Amino acid sequence: MLYSLLAATLAGFVGSPHCMGMCGGFAAGCARNGGQVTWHLGRLSTYAALGAVAGATGAILPGPTWVPTLVSSVLLVWFAGALAGVFPEPRVRVPGLTRLASSAGRRSGPAAGYLLGLATGLLPCGLVYAALAVPVASGRPLVGALSMVAFGLGTVPALVALTLGARRWAAGSLLSRRLLAGAVLLFGLLSVGLRQGMLHHH
Repeated sequence: MLYSLLAATLAGFVGSPHCMGMCGGFAAGCARNGGQVTWHLGRLSTYAALGAVAGATGAILPGPTWVPTLVSSVLLVWFAGALAGVFPEPRVRVPGLTRLASSAGRRSGPAAGYLLGLATGLLPCGLVYAALAVPVASGRPLVGALSMVAFGLGTVPALVALTLGARRWAAGSLLSRRLLAGAVLLFGLLSVGLRQGMLHHH
């Protein structure tokens, strides 16, 4: 499990430019309002819940044991392709999400930051969708939750650096987006392979 969690963390880290582009504004706003730490905790809570659901979904997929691995690999390729602009990125709408985020964004303090973090974790994001392919392959809710927490932790350093005044470096050009997608795909497949025992550490 250790190597799988490490791969998930690296996937989050290399995908940080995408997070800075999508969530940098939320991170900066929470930093000004005193809720930066709880905002990250809220994001991680949502990621953990999504990972647990994805892991449980992998467990109930019918067929041989390699089916969850195949499904997760197809999803990973699809969402990495969406990040690269090759495939259209799917949009999942959560009822009431915009209202919740707007309400939390108008407030300040740790509680508002946590609430906004919970909502931010549900925003449509191809990077998150790609990361969820790993919990599906695990077929275990606990492993899925831990994998998504590890993924979320991998995005924290770049977002913290952004709020501290670092120059914004979101992946804007097509080439940089495709390099980013390739890195996410590589670490995602590595994580799936380690989890399923297809790759062994010697």
